[in-house]
Amino acid sequence: MNRLHLLGLVTTLLMAPAFADTQPKPPQDKQAFIADLMSRMTLDEKIGQLRLISIGKEMPKPQILKEIAAGRIGGTFNSVTRQENRPLQEAAANNSRLKIPIFFAYDVVHGHRTIFPISLAQASSWDMEAIERGGRISAIESAADGLDMTFAPMVDISRDPRWGRTSEGFGEDPYLVSRIAEVMVKAYQGGATPNQADSIMASVKHFALYGAVEGGRDYNAVDMSPMRMYQDYLPPYKAGLDAGAGGVMVALNSINGTPATSNTWLLQDLLRKEWGFKGVTISDHGAISELMRHGVARDGREAAKLAIKAGVDLSMHDELYASELPGLIESGEVDIREVDNAVREVLGAKWDMGLFADPFLRIGKAQDDSADPGVENLQHRDVARDVARKSMVLLENRRNTLPLEKQGTIALIGPLADSHIDMLGSWSASGAAKQTVTLRQGMQAALGDQARLLYARGANVTNDSHIVEYLNFLNWDDPEVVQDPRTPEAMIAEALKVAQQADVIVAAVGESRGMSHESSSRTSLDLPESQRELLRALKATGKPLVLVLMNGRPLTLKWEQANADAILETWYTGTEGGNAIADVLFGDYNPSGKLPISFPRSVGQIPTYYNHPRIGRPYQVGKPGNYTSQYFEEPNGPLYPFGYGLSYTDFELSPVRLSATKVRRGGKVEASVTVKNTGSRDGATVVQLYLQDVAASMIRPIKELKNFQKVSLKAGEEKVVRFDINEDDLKFYNLQMQYRAEPGEFNVQIGLDSQNVQQETFELE
Repeated sequence: MNRLHLLGLVTTLLMAPAFADTQPKPPQDKQAFIADLMSRMTLDEKIGQLRLISIGKEMPKPQILKEIAAGRIGGTFNSVTRQENRPLQEAAANNSRLKIPIFFAYDVVHGHRTIFPISLAQASSWDMEAIERGGRISAIESAADGLDMTFAPMVDISRDPRWGRTSEGFGEDPYLVSRIAEVMVKAYQGGATPNQADSIMASVKHFALYGAVEGGRDYNAVDMSPMRMYQDYLPPYKAGLDAGAGGVMVALNSINGTPATSNTWLLQDLLRKEWGFKGVTISDHGAISELMRHGVARDGREAAKLAIKAGVDLSMHDELYASELPGLIESGEVDIREVDNAVREVLGAKWDMGLFADPFLRIGKAQDDSADPGVENLQHRDVARDVARKSMVLLENRRNTLPLEKQGTIALIGPLADSHIDMLGSWSASGAAKQTVTLRQGMQAALGDQARLLYARGANVTNDSHIVEYLNFLNWDDPEVVQDPRTPEAMIAEALKVAQQADVIVAAVGESRGMSHESSSRTSLDLPESQRELLRALKATGKPLVLVLMNGRPLTLKWEQANADAILETWYTGTEGGNAIADVLFGDYNPSGKLPISFPRSVGQIPTYYNHPRIGRPYQVGKPGNYTSQYFEEPNGPLYPFGYGLSYTDFELSPVRLSATKVRRGGKVEASVTVKNTGSRDGATVVQLYLQDVAASMIRPIKELKNFQKVSLKAGEEKVVRFDINEDDLKFYNLQMQYRAEPGEFNVQIGLDSQNVQQETFELE
C-alpha cells in the first residue's frame, strides 16, 4: 500500500465518526471540510450531487435506493414523511462510499400540515408578525416530517392577474413583497443558516421576472428594460437573499431572448458577482431539457452544457447532467472547475442545513416518527384561524349589511360553500382536505342554535365540460371538481326556494382552487357564467345579498360591485378557513385586510397597477377625456385600488405633518399623521406612506409605497403614526443604471389606500 493510498484510508476513517450513531460535529471550517470531501470524490459522485430527483412512479423506490447508495443522487423532493425519507437517508449516510447525506425538499408555500391562507391572502394582512408566525409554523411542521428545504417563498411581482400563479405570490408592489420576502426567509430558516431541527432552507423563486410573462400566460417570454427590472421586479429576490436564503430556484421563462436556465448574465453577473450570492441554485422542474424547446440548444448535450456554464447547480427532475456532463468534461467543452463550483454549492447547502453534523437531524429515530399526514392535526389551528381572519378584505358593505346578526334565517348558497378541497388553495403541501373547515361548517358552528342556516349548492363552479376536464386532468382518479348532475335550472330553483325562506343570502362564489394554479392562466377574469346566472337569480329575490369570494387572483366584479350589498374577499383561507370567515361575517372579528394587488374593471385594462409611470397626457376625472390616455368605454383606474380595504368601523387621518421642508443629503425628514377610529367598534387599519418624485431626469412612477404601519385602535381612540424618510427612500435607477437620489421636490402622501391620501411636499437639496 503506497503512502498516498494509506493517507486517503486514514482520512476516510477519521471522517467516519461524522456519520456514526453518535454523530459528533464535523470540523468547523466549512470550506476546508468541503474541499477535503471533494478531493476524494469521483466524477460520477460529483455529478450525482447535482441531481435532484422527484419521488414518484418515474423512479421506483428500489431504483432510488440503489442510485443513492451509489452516490448518484444529491437530493429528492415529493417525499414528505419521516417513514418515506429515513430509508433514503440511510442509503446515503450509511451505505454510500463517502457517506454524503442527501436532502429532502418540497413546495411548502403557505403551510405544511396546517394550511394557512394562500400567499396573496397573507399579503392582504399587511401584518408582518402574522406572516412570520405562519412561516415559522410551516418550517416546524415540515422539518418534523423530515424535510430540509422548501421551494419558497415565491416573490415574483405579478401585475397581470390572468397569470394563474398570481395566487402563489404576494402581489404587485416591490416594497411590500420585499418586506414579506425577508420575513418569510427568516421564518423558514430560523436564523442565518437553517441548521436546527425545527428549521428548513428557503429557496427564493422564481429567479427571475416570472410574474411578468407576456399576456399573463404561464411559461411565456419576458421582455423588459434593465431599469424596470432593477426598479420593480428584482428587489424582492434580493431582499430574500439578503435575509439569508440558502437557495434560489431558477425561473422557467426567458428574459430578453435568453432562458433563465441558460442565462449567464442572470446567474453569474447579477446573482453571483453583483449580489454576492453564495448559496445553491436549482433548476425548475425539467427546465434544462426545455432549453431544446426554447430553441437555444440543439440537443440534450448542448442543453446540459448551457445550464452548467450559466450556473445552474442542481438539475431538478432532469437526467441531462447525469448523461451528458461526463462526455462534455472529457471533450473539454465543460471545465471540471465548472462542475466543482456547482458541487461545492450543493455540499455547502447541506452543511448549512446541518446534515453533515447529523444526517438524521430532522428525520430522528424510527420511534420518533410523526403520524401520517392524513391523521388529524390540531396543533396550530388557532394560529391558522387568526392569520386567515387578518387576511380577508372587505370590499363592499352598503347600509352596514355586515356584520350579520346571529338570529333569524340565513341562506348559504354557492358551489364553494361546502367544498373542503377548495379551502386549501394551490400548493397545499401535506394539507388534508378532510381536515379543513368549510364555510358551511364554520357558519353553523358560529350560529349554534341561535339562528337557522339553510344551504343549497345553487350551481356548479362551471358548466363548461372542457374546463372541468382540464382541471381534473392531473387528478383524474380523484377529481377535485365534481359536478352536480342536475340541470342548472334545477339547481337555481332549489337555491331560490332556500333564499325565499331567509332574511339574508350569503353566496360563496369564485374559482375552484385549480383555476388559480400553475398552468391555469385565464383569458377572462369574470366569475364563471354558471355562478353569474345564480347571482342574478338571487339578486332578483330582493333579499340582502352578501358575496363571499374564494379565488386566487383579482376578478373583474363590475356587476357584483354594483349589485351586492356586501363583498368579502377571503381568497383561499386554509385549514381553518370556514371558522375564520364566520368570525368576520358575524362580527366576532373586524376585518382589517388591504389589497396587495389592484382589481381591474375588465381584462382590457390589464395591466392595472398603482405605481405606473407618469405620462404626458394623463386622464383626469371630471375633465373631457378626448386625447388623454384612457379607455373610452368605461372609467379609468381600477375597480378596487392597491391598498384598499374597508372595516366595520371608520378611520380618519389628519393632514400630513413634516419635520422639515428642506433636507440635505444624508439627512432625513419625519412625516406624521394622526389616525383616529371615529366609529363605534374597535378595529385595525393600515396607514400607508407613498412618495412621488415631482421632477427627475427620467420618468418616475405616479407614486411608490415606501412604508406602512398596521395600527389597532379602540373606538374613539387616536394615535400619531410617524415615518422616517431618508435619502435611500428617494433613490432610483437612472438611465446610466446608477442607483441615486436626485435633488428636487418630493410629495409625501399618506393614506389608508393608494388613492385617497393626504399630501405635503419637501425638497432634497
